[in-house]
Amino acid sequence: MDEPRRAFLDDLLATSSPSGFETAAQRVWIDHVSAFADDVTTDAYGNAVAVHEGDPDAPTVAVAGHADEIGFIVRDVLEEGFLRIAPVGGSDRTVSKGQHVTVHADEPVQGVVGQTAIHLRDPDADEYESIEGQFVDVGATDAEEARERVSVGDPVTFSSGIEDLVGSRIAARGIDNRAGIWVAAEALRRAAAADVDATVHAVSTVQEEVGLQGARMVGHDLEAVDAFVAVDVTHATDNPDVDAERRGPVELGGGPVVGRGSANHPVLVDLARDAASDAGIDVQFQAAGTRTGTDADAFYTARGGVPSLTVSIPNRYMHTPVEVVDLEDLDRVADLLAAVADAAEDVDSFAVDI
Repeated sequence: MDEPRRAFLDDLLATSSPSGFETAAQRVWIDHVSAFADDVTTDAYGNAVAVHEGDPDAPTVAVAGHADEIGFIVRDVLEEGFLRIAPVGGSDRTVSKGQHVTVHADEPVQGVVGQTAIHLRDPDADEYESIEGQFVDVGATDAEEARERVSVGDPVTFSSGIEDLVGSRIAARGIDNRAGIWVAAEALRRAAAADVDATVHAVSTVQEEVGLQGARMVGHDLEAVDAFVAVDVTHATDNPDVDAERRGPVELGGGPVVGRGSANHPVLVDLARDAASDAGIDVQFQAAGTRTGTDADAFYTARGGVPSLTVSIPNRYMHTPVEVVDLEDLDRVADLLAAVADAAEDVDSFAVDI
């Protein structure tokens, strides 16, 4: 990954974006794509759409990631000055205690999720409390001091930053799914640079982690789209503590992951497979027997049915403060989606042949 693209990714990852509070990250994304998009628009909830205008007679393809991340929200301020929290999205109660967090109030407030020292509890009786049973300590001595700085409804995120690991791998919080909106933007840039005939929309949706809400809005509004590609992270199960029955074929560094089954339209699966072969891109496949767990689940039922596909980035330790991806996978996914956009004009019909 070259320096300008890495700087864009780092800017996205450094900008907190819990569901319902995505504005700052969307501004980073919009500022970046505005340099090469023909137009950029937003809606009332902050979904952002950038477009490369192609041949009016060619298909229109949308590539979408979601800007939001999991986190917490302040639900009460206790008399002692501690904050009770609730989850935003699928926050993992097993990794939150003892972590540094930031309360995104009018001014950022630093805190920690309290964890009683091992010396003062019975380790044999340890169990993971629900998020609602945990608390944040911002150092306040009482409720009045805390309320001067934070309010009920302020979002909270982990404070972990971006770390370079061995080779081309990085660890950070919020890779799910700032990696996806990076890919959507980069696929648009590469498609525009190649001047593909298809019209290409790059989309950064909001509130995926709380029910695919932004995708429902975009799927309704983008009436001219012939095909949606949802780009998200998926589980790389190549670390040693994944149970055998949960282990799948996806490996970190193995390249783009193309979904099959459920929302994944067979014409688009074949298009992605052929585009990857022509471009010399190795791909992995993943089964989705019931649902994909991505924005594709909302896109494909929009307006009576829009052909949709998931193309994913392998990710270890999803929904923790230390998600791990390989930057080479991000580049390959962007290459693949630009190639899919280029090849879309050769598709006679996106409908299944019955």
